[in-house]
Amino acid sequence: MPDPKKLISAPYYSIGQLRLDKWNELKNESEELSSSKVGSTNEAKHKDKIRLLLKDLKVVEQYFAIPGKLIIEKLKKCLESGDHAVLSHHINNTSRQLINDVYSGHPYLPNDEDSDQLESEFALSAIQNSGKNYFEVLFLENLNSVDETTLLERLRELHDPNDQFTYNVVVQHSFQDALIALFFNPNIQAVVIRYAPPYRSENINPLIKPYIQNVLNIDHQDMPEAQLGPKLGQLIKHFRPEIDTYYVTDTALGDLKDSTIETFRRIYYRKEDLQELHLAIIRGINERYHTPFFSALKNYSQKPTGIFHAMPISRGNSVFKSKWIKDFGDFYGRNMFLAESSSTTGGLDSLLQPTGPLKQAQEMAAVAYGSQRTFFVTNGTSTANKIVLQALVEPGDLVLIDRDCHKSHHYGLVLSGAYPVYLDSYPIEQYSIYGAVPLEQITKKLLVLKKAGRLDKVKMLLLTNCTFDGMVYNVQQVMEAVLAIKPNMIFLWDEAWFAFAGFTYTYKQRTGMFSANKLHSKYQSDAYRKEYQTHIKNLKEGEVATLPDPDKVRIRVYATQSTHKTLSSFRQGSMIHIWDEEFRRKAENTFLEAYMTHTSTSPNYQMLASLDVGRRQTQFEGYEMVERSIELAMVLRAKVVSNPLLSKYFDVLTVKDFIPLQYRDSGLKAYYDTTVGWNRMEEAWEKDEFMLDPTKITLFIGRTGIDGDTFKNKYLMDKYNIQINKTSRNTVLFMTNIGTTRGSVAYLTKVLLKIASDLDSYFASLNRREREISDALIQSLTKDVPPLPDFSRFHSSFLAVPGVPGGNLRAAYFLAYSEENCEYISMLDCKKAIEEGKELVASSFVIPYPPGFPVLVPGQVVSAEIIRFMLVLDVSEIHGYRADLGLRIFKDSVLNRQKTATAMGAMGALKKK
Repeated sequence: MPDPKKLISAPYYSIGQLRLDKWNELKNESEELSSSKVGSTNEAKHKDKIRLLLKDLKVVEQYFAIPGKLIIEKLKKCLESGDHAVLSHHINNTSRQLINDVYSGHPYLPNDEDSDQLESEFALSAIQNSGKNYFEVLFLENLNSVDETTLLERLRELHDPNDQFTYNVVVQHSFQDALIALFFNPNIQAVVIRYAPPYRSENINPLIKPYIQNVLNIDHQDMPEAQLGPKLGQLIKHFRPEIDTYYVTDTALGDLKDSTIETFRRIYYRKEDLQELHLAIIRGINERYHTPFFSALKNYSQKPTGIFHAMPISRGNSVFKSKWIKDFGDFYGRNMFLAESSSTTGGLDSLLQPTGPLKQAQEMAAVAYGSQRTFFVTNGTSTANKIVLQALVEPGDLVLIDRDCHKSHHYGLVLSGAYPVYLDSYPIEQYSIYGAVPLEQITKKLLVLKKAGRLDKVKMLLLTNCTFDGMVYNVQQVMEAVLAIKPNMIFLWDEAWFAFAGFTYTYKQRTGMFSANKLHSKYQSDAYRKEYQTHIKNLKEGEVATLPDPDKVRIRVYATQSTHKTLSSFRQGSMIHIWDEEFRRKAENTFLEAYMTHTSTSPNYQMLASLDVGRRQTQFEGYEMVERSIELAMVLRAKVVSNPLLSKYFDVLTVKDFIPLQYRDSGLKAYYDTTVGWNRMEEAWEKDEFMLDPTKITLFIGRTGIDGDTFKNKYLMDKYNIQINKTSRNTVLFMTNIGTTRGSVAYLTKVLLKIASDLDSYFASLNRREREISDALIQSLTKDVPPLPDFSRFHSSFLAVPGVPGGNLRAAYFLAYSEENCEYISMLDCKKAIEEGKELVASSFVIPYPPGFPVLVPGQVVSAEIIRFMLVLDVSEIHGYRADLGLRIFKDSVLNRQKTATAMGAMGALKKK
């Protein structure tokens, strides 16, 4: 295992954080300089500091068109000329515009070497008000400064004032520099690779080295320069696939490799006019910008229409003519009602059988998310889960499923009639949280089923990735291990909280769609076939192959995502992504049938439009916004850890708190350490069995003496209007997302500081008896934590096959439909009955909400650990349980009758066999 002390660390989490901080330092130093006395020691000190800061910023700004490296040179000249007030003014403007993200959406003015003014605020304002969308184009070519200036001028002349989009060019001169620019600069939306670039960068220094590990880990320095261009195009598709790539070459068409032709959007030759390249760039942006369904809905809303169909609210006629609900219309505005319709014609489309703009919107979403097929879902991921389960598994099939998954999966199993084989996540008992299912448990369960002759009935592995608390699986590792045992296994990854992960490389490598693509390519390759043959040849007698057979393996992966939870979509907007090489042959008909079963014939058009627009945003801003949400989460983590008052009452739980050491090969313990700064997480995300999503920030509050539910409702929500989703007995969960702002993080920090300060005052005021009571509460929340219950077992009446994993959940569920089959028993009586050796069997789901997974399912034996856990639960909403009635269980007589029926059914099956 690597030495944790050797993990790469840095004083800033990201290059964006470093960049802003350096500009802010520069602003402060320039203000000090402008007020310093000419010729003084103070003036010299500030000048020296500014020179160092400009040197650092030049290293970073060379990868951006704006403010860019030329601005640094102009600031240097301004500094040496002695005009300190002007220098301070320009630095102040640049710093402010960077902090306010002005540059991320609007162009910098053309550079004018002879101009004394660094920017024209009037012109910048005019461009901002023009509504043009701004992006940057990366040109990779080893040019001298004169040729670079000529290229920029020629491209600038091609811009049409009527274009909806405008761009600036950032030129890089080496293979490594181009990759660094792609990781640093989120404004890059197109890359032009011109001719053969050199490999090595001359600009890598210690300042940026910690932030470019993905680049430094790539080693193609021995590759011929003629091959570096095509290779870079392939890497761009790997790291930032949303970007359009173009290649300029002199290689004869007949000599171009098929892989090169497939990699690039267009290939041009040296003598071709730059105008064609410019037009292709603009067209590529236009195509991604297009939102087929949203555009159709906007057009429909502006048509003069006579309404003679359902929906009186359509066009707003029943609202704006009303004397009593006009305020409803005023609140939402006319466009919301103009876009309401039950029509699937007139430019619109049917969700159940799309042929027009909805079909096109879903196809564009598939490209954005890396799937073969994508389906929009308007009833949330709960419905998406049921669709996939009903489409792919039949009565009697076995589904390996994490017991603490969302309740919709359990209900999906009831609907499909499949038998669940429950898998237990490892417990994190100190914080009353479940982790994830170890791979060893999954493979052991499969081997048990194989030994029992039941492997052919195993149809699906269903896991939650990532969990509510941020536990993320090593998806490729899991799939490879499972496919070695069951080569045609279907994988359903519940990515309800992980829809954002596909838009930054570190995260995407643990998503279902990326992993499906990668494994399919791997198993199709000659290199893998040789590896597999060597592996089989070297197996000792009795050993089982641990690599999938390339002749038998089939990649069948489904991912359900709550787009509305982590990306831009109206509530309940979700998607199903499919990468299944057997889809058309084996699943399409049943999938469409299940889709029609669960999808409304009157879907919400506004929700569908939001899914369409959200896709556009991910392709243009996904990389930037996801990286920023991670950065803000990291900033909050560091603030709590490093602030003495906050760390007195709160702990930010991190990697080592959630993931036992045996699952952390990288040795990573925490994202931030007060002694070394930020630990880089790239290696851990690539290799470790589990990782913790840093945007899920779990705060341990046990030392406050306040339980999670009270802290959430009484303090955060009621007192300070801070909304969160999840708590445990002694934790609260905060989440950053693409909508989180720096101001929100600052406000949360202020609130936590106020709570901590109030706690200081409160504890100082307690008398001796009050202190004893308070200490007892803290002891209860920090030390006296109840063990988290595993899934006990299905009662013998509801086993699919005696002695083999797999329970008849459907039979138990419907047996409970008759009230005569059930009775109620209080929790305390349950505890007593179990202690006396009585077997109690749940007749319904019991689901604390949040987090929304069952602690009991129909047919499950009630264990002492489950009752102990239920007795200390502090959530107010528990589905399937009423405290006034007690726990609903099956009567003994019903269980005996069911046991006899199950035994007779098993005997009949054996006779048939």
